Amino acid sequence: MADQFFWPVRVYYEDTDAGGIVFYANYLKFFERARTEWLRAHGLQQQQMKEQTGTMFVVKSGTVEYHAPARLDDELTISVEIQKLGRASLHFVQEARCGERLLATGVIKVGCVDAESVRPAAIPAHVLDAIRN
Repeated sequence: MADQFFWPVRVYYEDTDAGGIVFYANYLKFFERARTEWLRAHGLQQQQMKEQTGTMFVVKSGTVEYHAPARLDDELTISVEIQKLGRASLHFVQEARCGERLLATGVIKVGCVDAESVRPAAIPAHVLDAIRN
């Protein structure tokens, strides 16, 4: 499997709360975007996967621990790292950083499901191969 993947994110006004810091739920959005770009970097697109294999990824659970605030115009780096790769699931550890400062850590569990029934399904072989390379 590949090492960590990094995706840049700039904090916009819409990302902040009344106190001028990033609203806590927006870290989940940042993590989601980084995982999507991680898939793209592996030559995978979620809509194409759904159309070609009838499967898709869904978030099963997520936890976030907050360490320090980010503010308007900060340039963040969001990391994606696979913690566990199963037959039908992926567990990720993700971090949001501003420079060296750790802002938030997330553990996100994603399952592969049949797009019609939304029941667990094996991750397609070509998707597993792409993720491992």
